[in-house]
Order: sequence, then C-alpha cells, then structure tokens
Amino acid sequence: MTFMPPSRRASARFALAVAALGLLAAQPALARKSDRQQEMQVAAKNFDGFQKPNSVSTLTGNVVITQGTLKATGAQAKVYFDADTQISRVVITGSPAHLEQLDDNGNLMLGDAATLDYDNLKGIAVLSGNASVTQKGRGDARGDRLTYNTETSQMTGESAGDGMVHMTFKPKSQPAAPAPARSSSAPQGQP
Repeated sequence: MTFMPPSRRASARFALAVAALGLLAAQPALARKSDRQQEMQVAAKNFDGFQKPNSVSTLTGNVVITQGTLKATGAQAKVYFDADTQISRVVITGSPAHLEQLDDNGNLMLGDAATLDYDNLKGIAVLSGNASVTQKGRGDARGDRLTYNTETSQMTGESAGDGMVHMTFKPKSQPAAPAPARSSSAPQGQP
C-alpha cells in the first residue's frame, strides 16, 4: 500500500481524537489545551494504510502516539477515515492500551483498558476491558467499561465482574488555617 502524508486538517482531527481521550476522569478536568497545537509524533514497528476516503490505517507493534504532554501506547492502533478523509474514529488496543496526559493545572491523568475507542464524530470515548482512569489529586474510576462524553463531561460506567463500578473521589485540598496570633503575657507598659 502507498502512504500519503496526512493533511494538517486530518492531523489536527486525529490529535483532537487522541487528546479527547485525555479528558477521561471521574470529575471534569480539561486536558492541556496547548497539546492540540503541538506536533504529533507516531511510532510503530509496522504501518499499513493511507489517507483516502472510507479507509482504515493500521499501526502495529509498540505503538506510541505523542503530542505535547499526551502519550498513548498500545499493541495496535486503527485510524478510521470518513468519506471526506477526515478521521472519524481511533481505536487503540493493548495489554493494556495506556493513555496519559497533564491537564492545564499540571495534574497527571492515567487511563488503562484493553481497548481505548474514540468516536471523533460523536465526541464519545470508551475504555473497555478492565478499564481504569486515575487523575492525581482528584480520584479514580474502575469498571469493565467507562464511557465519557467529551462535550458534556458526563461519564458512565458498567461492570460485569463483581457487578460494581468502583469510584473514589478525593476531597479538594483546603488551604492551611492561619496560625493564631501570639498573645503577650506581660501587661502593657511593663518590660
């Protein structure tokens, strides 16, 4: 197959698709906005595909996708192009597929699942197969399937194993209370 370099627009859409996965957290937190403006680097042992209407390009073998603070890894990534050769979906699989990104406050978000599936047209990210999302200082969620709407920040989860989705919400850090003023035991006017 022939490889044609993706246009800037397609690269930006792919970047958005992958970066949107970074929005996954039990509590809304925006991914680092500047990451979308960064150059995307994609590495894999093998590549098969090209950018043409209604096609799928496949990356296999130690796939690593980076853009700014965003890093996604897995054994395989499939990039789906629509009729206008725009990226409509990105699916990363692995043991596990892994995602990490800093938010604008410098908090690290980590996501792991057997499959990370992002629908770029609907703005829906799905982590399935032993899925977990952790955001430092905010909390975590675990289940068989975690779904996140990148437009509304709504998250849903389901689990088959023990029948439960597990979530932990950490309290927001409170500033330390000011120290009480020291009182002097000596009466005024006396040394």
